[in-house]
Amino acid sequence: MSERLRQEMRERLEDFVDSFVVKGAKPHDVFDEMASAVEALREAYGRDPDPMDDTVLEQPLEEPSNDWPASDGKPRSGGD
Repeated sequence: MSERLRQEMRERLEDFVDSFVVKGAKPHDVFDEMASAVEALREAYGRDPDPMDDTVLEQPLEEPSNDWPASDGKPRSGGD
């Protein structure tokens, strides 16, 4: 990582921490939560570095059928 990117990241982190301190959080608590979140992200990245490339396993929702038990195959009144 270049020095310029490191500096930009540090500035963003400072702004991020400050945004929660202004809302009443203690800096130490913010750092602890950040460390936990970073560790969770590191583990998730280790399991799947690019989740956007994953295929979707869920089947798309289908339209409901008209063969429900109470229909008795009769058309709706005023319908086709």
